[in-house]
Amino acid sequence: MPADSIAAKLEKLKREVIHEWQPRIQSVRRSVKRAWRRETVAALFLASLKALALVALPFLVYVRASVYLYRHGARPWIAILVSAILTLGIVSGFVILIARRFRRRAGVPTVVKWAALPVVFTWCVYAAFYLSRVNVKSDAVRAYYSAVNPILRVALSTIVLVDPDLVVTDMGRVRANYRRMGLPVNDRTKHYRQRDGWVHAVDLRTRGRGAIRNRVVQLYFWSMGFSTLRHVGTADHLHVQLATR
Repeated sequence: MPADSIAAKLEKLKREVIHEWQPRIQSVRRSVKRAWRRETVAALFLASLKALALVALPFLVYVRASVYLYRHGARPWIAILVSAILTLGIVSGFVILIARRFRRRAGVPTVVKWAALPVVFTWCVYAAFYLSRVNVKSDAVRAYYSAVNPILRVALSTIVLVDPDLVVTDMGRVRANYRRMGLPVNDRTKHYRQRDGWVHAVDLRTRGRGAIRNRVVQLYFWSMGFSTLRHVGTADHLHVQLATR
């Protein structure tokens, strides 16, 4: 048989094999790409969750420890101070672990002085004394912020970090407020100044925010040790209060 005839037949056979197997090869490639993308997305998602947990943990510990100490007899500022020290230890530990992961040595005094202490101090002062105007219904409501129990203020500032659109619609009240709103006077409300001199309740806007978002906010306050109640006074809102000891 002539060589050119054999070469032609081999070329024809090659084309037939390629034609037959090309779709299968493409299908395998697509499957591999999809699997790789799923694994990549899953890995990125898990890494994001871990990073979020590391960032959020000190703040959550700060709030939860403050509530716990207060409900077990500590004065508000003492509870906040002790919780801040605990948070300082957690942040310092995280910084040291991260430094070691990158094969860098970091002494505890250096970490505390130049990394953990500035972060924790700045956050504690910010959380206890400041609430942006965009997170308050009006200046009249914001005027009561300094009268709110410091522990409740810390909890509000913490949730605002992850929910910057949260709006406080009410804080402190007096009896005249109920008559102005057309509601019966409630002498047991935590919106009044309590015996310790602090207001123990705030109302948060729920309208136009979505059911899941509102539930997450309610779950946060409940898990931190606050009492929560979704109810309607003048409008649908989430009532959050710190129990009086």
